[in-house]
Formats: sequence, structure tokens, C-alpha cells
Amino acid sequence: MHDLIEGVARFRRDVYPAKAELFAHLATTHRPRTLFIGCSDARVVPELITQSEPGELFVVRTAGNLVPAHSPGPDGVAASIEYAVAVLGVSDIVVCGHSACGAMTALAERHDLSDAPAVAGWLRHADASLARTAGEEDPRRVDALVRENVRAQLANLATHPSVARALAAGSVTLRGWVYDIPGGGVEELDGFRPASPAA
Repeated sequence: MHDLIEGVARFRRDVYPAKAELFAHLATTHRPRTLFIGCSDARVVPELITQSEPGELFVVRTAGNLVPAHSPGPDGVAASIEYAVAVLGVSDIVVCGHSACGAMTALAERHDLSDAPAVAGWLRHADASLARTAGEEDPRRVDALVRENVRAQLANLATHPSVARALAAGSVTLRGWVYDIPGGGVEELDGFRPASPAA
């Protein structure tokens, strides 16, 4: 905790003064252009990877960068997506997976998650991805699952009404990325085409 307090002090002393004008503007303006859906993994920092300024990304982070398909009822991920698309009017949505993903490794290697039932339940949102990579051999299976999972989450994203409307209007673009932790590179995946007139 001491490190965090020191960090806040350094931010206030060294970073904030150089960006004071930006923060004054952001106090009354919230217009990010991109919704970035990434993994909760502490090694994946969207603003650092993309070198984005405060206010440029609307970030949603979930274990395994999972996006449940739209369903009725309250859902924090769905609410964040709807707000970004329908209220803030983002023009791009990125779903970003990453190398050495703990969630995808647990699935690919069939880890025992009986002591983490909430995690096990959440990871069911990757069942289709897991089935599509069943023929892959280790150690390539985790990498294949990471990529297939990004594609599957993009498909799930397109089931959300706000996203479907934006796709039909051609006002939003969906992108799938995979971030390589040791190399620092980002691979943009192809092979996902939303079913809309804008595709």
C-alpha cells in the first residue's frame, strides 16, 4: 500500500502539473473514441500498450477478456458496453487477448477450479472457443485458444443491441488484438466479419 501512496504523491507532484490543462478539459468532457475490452491480468495495461492519454479509452477489463452474449437482466459488462456505444458514441471497439493468459491456460490445461466456483462459472463464456481448439496440440493450444477466444468474444459483442445497431449504421468497427507480453507486440486478428450491412 505504501507504494500506491507514493505513486499518488508522484502523480500529483510530477505528472499532474504537466497535464493540468488536459485534466481541466476532462472535468467537463468525456468523449473516448475507443472501447477497449481487455483481460483483468495486471500485466496488460491498455493505456500503456496503446500510449493513450487520459480520456481516450473507455476500458472494460474482465478475466479472460470475456464478453457474455447479450441476455436480459442486469449485467455490468453489458451496461458498460451499452454506455460506451449508445451514450459516448465510440467509433472503435477492441477486444484484446494476450499471451500467457491465466484464464485460457486454465481452460486449455483443464485446471481444477473446484475451489474457485465463480471463476469456473465465468469461464463457461469461453466454452465455444475451447471446443474450436480441441484438436490443437500442446503447447500451441493456449496460443490458439487465446486467438479463438478473441474472435468468439467479438461475435458475442455483436449480439448486444447497441453494438448491432452501430454495426448496421456503419458507425463502429470491431477489432481483435492479441498482445504479446514478452515481446511487446500487438497482432491484429483477421477472420472476423460482423454480420451487418457495414461489413
